[in-house]
Amino acid sequence: MITSIGHLVRLARAGFILAREGVFSGVDTAGMPWEMRAPLFLAGLIARRDGGLQRIAPAIARLGPSYVKLGQTLATRPDVVGIAVARELEALQDRMAPFPREVAVGVIEKAFAKPLDEIFAEFSEPVAAASVAQVHRAKIVVDGKERWVAVKVLRPGIERRFRRDLGDMFFAARLVQKYSVEARRLKPVEVVETLARSMKMEMDFRLEAAAASEFSDNTHGDDDFLVPTVHWDLCAREILTLQWIDGIALSDLEALRRTGVDLPKLGRTIIQSFLKHAVRDGFFHADMHQGNLFLTPEGRLAAVDFGIMGRLGVKERRFLAEILYGFISRNYQRVAEVHFEAGYVPASYRIADFAQAIRAVGEPIHSRRADEISMAKLLSLLFEITALFDMQTRTELVMLQKTMVVVEGVGRSLDPHLDMWSTAEPVVRGWIEDNLGPLGKLSDAGEGLAAVAALAVQAPAILSRGARIAEQLETWTSEGLTLAPATVEALARANAGRNRFWRYGFALVLVLVVVRFWR
Repeated sequence: MITSIGHLVRLARAGFILAREGVFSGVDTAGMPWEMRAPLFLAGLIARRDGGLQRIAPAIARLGPSYVKLGQTLATRPDVVGIAVARELEALQDRMAPFPREVAVGVIEKAFAKPLDEIFAEFSEPVAAASVAQVHRAKIVVDGKERWVAVKVLRPGIERRFRRDLGDMFFAARLVQKYSVEARRLKPVEVVETLARSMKMEMDFRLEAAAASEFSDNTHGDDDFLVPTVHWDLCAREILTLQWIDGIALSDLEALRRTGVDLPKLGRTIIQSFLKHAVRDGFFHADMHQGNLFLTPEGRLAAVDFGIMGRLGVKERRFLAEILYGFISRNYQRVAEVHFEAGYVPASYRIADFAQAIRAVGEPIHSRRADEISMAKLLSLLFEITALFDMQTRTELVMLQKTMVVVEGVGRSLDPHLDMWSTAEPVVRGWIEDNLGPLGKLSDAGEGLAAVAALAVQAPAILSRGARIAEQLETWTSEGLTLAPATVEALARANAGRNRFWRYGFALVLVLVVVRFWR
């Protein structure tokens, strides 16, 4: 009971602070269902009237790291929360209050069990600070050559704060799921579990180093995308050391403009890079906000912070590619069929009806520029359609959906007129031709033959095991099931224990009855 009160107090406080500081003041509620309009209306009543939006980022930072993650996502969607709010929220991406250099030094020396000057030739003050960690610029000497590296140090006490935040989120998810039929369809508890797993992995920098290494291997041939090299000998649970990236953060639009870079082209590169990683590799950066992306002097897009990554299986990648291409080509019938084939829509509904519903989503997007589309209204319409067709939340796609919203928001910050569909078309079409066209079918056939061959090799052993099982079943049927002596002895002990329990229990009840009537 006390724990529940604590969860309720913290959640109520967080909601009040977010509403009071005006986080939701710029949200366009026109066309939203009342379930969404009502809380936003209340938030508008609570919001300050002095227009002091500069308090938003510090207020969210005080709430905890999980709320900072929410703020980072909202910072990429000025079309949802408003331009002024989004600009203030950008401070949560890489400009949070750092902890002292001496504390970072202590964490490093404890992790490697040696003095700092034996590890790094130079070690700077913090150059960037985020919700989970902060970054220092350092110099190492490798084979007599000096190299600059980025050293990421975990914030002390951050794991405890994440556990508290997750406890609040689980409480809220269970509460909503218990009392709301609509919420059960959205699976809030499973969604929080998915986020919890990603956060736990984000707390161990050895796993982040592995993710960066795999990501680097996957993108090695991409001329327009760069992943820094991992220095494995300088990585620990709380420490991550990567190649230093010289570049301009995509959050600094003025600095980008001064370089003369083609911002619309950079926006397209971000969208296409993400789609390549998701559809081609099945492994993508799931935290691609402006603070984690840089433009290098060579004109390449560089990514940092690989604590949150997403994965897609082969089936999910195929469904994603076909759905995207169906929207691009306006083939809504095929989009509907893919949803049914993937099991995203219950079979009790008709494909034609669902195709009609998603046409209502696709056509307005195709006929208007990106800066004319209200993402809030679009998300509201999608929510209504998922409810209409009883679509369940797919927890395996939560990270993908969240990242797509963020990536499109970053692209639109560079080019308000960004055409998402024409940008995605060459990547998706190329993947479909390679994997679902004639070459793809040949590849599938080859994999199928390989599986049949492997099964043929194992066939004698499988048949032999099957024959032994059949003989055992026949023996059990005719002679009964024979148990091992140890099993019989264990069952006897358990049965004797139960008998003693009932004997003692019966005796106790008898004594109580006698005492009751004796009185």
